[in-house]
Amino acid sequence: MKRKRRTFSSYFKLEVILAALQDRDTLSELSQKYDLHPDQISKWKTEFLDNAAHYLKAPNKSSKAAESVDINELYTKIGQLQIELDTLKK
Repeated sequence: MKRKRRTFSSYFKLEVILAALQDRDTLSELSQKYDLHPDQISKWKTEFLDNAAHYLKAPNKSSKAAESVDINELYTKIGQLQIELDTLKK
């Protein structure tokens, strides 16, 4: 009988990653504790460390300016549509 594929929540993955980053237990101890393969723990840890820099980047000022331009365009479009709606109601 085949073993059914397990899915893990992001909270569980984060708990395992943080335990692996603390280096209190060895990888084999963590794999026994969480019933995971050591390669899976290593994979989650490296993915986390590779993507951590992405979340710590400072936001670009140019992206904020682009967002404000888009918002202003949307407000003008809403105004135009509101005027058209008011004229069609009359």
